[in-house]
Amino acid sequence: MALGMLLKRAFKFPAWCVPAICFNNTTALPLLLIQALDTAGILTNLTMSESDTPSAALSRAKSYFLVSSMVGNSLTFALGPRLLDDEEAPDKPDENSKPSHTHSSTESDEEYAHPTNSAGRTAEEEEEYSNETSTLLPRSVARSRSTAAKKSKKEWKKIPIKIRNVISTLYSFINAPLLGALIGSLLGLTPPLHRIFFASPSSGGIFKAWLTTSLKNIGELFAALQLVVVGAKLSSSLLRMKKGESSGKVSSLVVLTICFIRFILWPIISIGVIYLIASHTGWLDNDPTLWFVLMLMPTGPSATKLTALADVSGADEEENMAIAKFITVAYAISPLICFAVVGSLKASLAIKG
Repeated sequence: MALGMLLKRAFKFPAWCVPAICFNNTTALPLLLIQALDTAGILTNLTMSESDTPSAALSRAKSYFLVSSMVGNSLTFALGPRLLDDEEAPDKPDENSKPSHTHSSTESDEEYAHPTNSAGRTAEEEEEYSNETSTLLPRSVARSRSTAAKKSKKEWKKIPIKIRNVISTLYSFINAPLLGALIGSLLGLTPPLHRIFFASPSSGGIFKAWLTTSLKNIGELFAALQLVVVGAKLSSSLLRMKKGESSGKVSSLVVLTICFIRFILWPIISIGVIYLIASHTGWLDNDPTLWFVLMLMPTGPSATKLTALADVSGADEEENMAIAKFITVAYAISPLICFAVVGSLKASLAIKG
């Protein structure tokens, strides 16, 4: 994160380069990679003892990667919106400057009689306007909610700014990935709940067939849907390029720098650090699979969640297109991860002896 902020400030990199450096693909790509290694018989070399099996090593590796995914997703949606902020807000208007009177008195009277918002709509027109964020509740309920929101915002502003910042930071970590992980832990670690949610229907799993399986299928669609979103944004960008319109500029220096960090620098650092810790301390368990996974965790292309993060943060269309272009390039060169895989495997075997 510090490296990304340095590049952003010193070399004027775009704001999205910071989360691109911080967060990589921690779910789909690592799980597919570890399954491919198991098929190739490589995990046989990473067993703890003769009684250990490659299937047990595969199960442990998946568990390690899923824990990493939970932490990564929580941090992505907690810190990501702050990292995407450009921090270069426009200058505030001079309060001492006098307003210009270039408009005629008739136009001014009309403006004051029918004020408009930033979209150019009056209050009456705004009530009739509908978009994807328009409420479906009755107008009376929507107005009461708006009144309650205004009152709570007024009370919120009475809290000292330092306390507000602390509360906002803590609240940002209460996001969907973290809540999902906590609920999953509760269901998995509580025997009665584990039985009714995950056991077979014949063994008392009353929710397994219709609820657990459905939620699992929906969750597995997330990674694929993110790639569909990236493809749609990339297609829109290419169409705008053909028309000669602005389509989100991505500097080659930005792409090369981020890819160097993600595919070369992070693997070198992670392999070196984990090798020293595992071989000279007792901080880690005597599990070659754990060492191998820890060495690989920071390696790989940036997360496709960057597109979802940009949408959540309210990024403009050009920035979304630029992110889509970068993600396409990053995944096109993702086979470079093979060097990190070989290095991690050799280092783990060297520690194992």
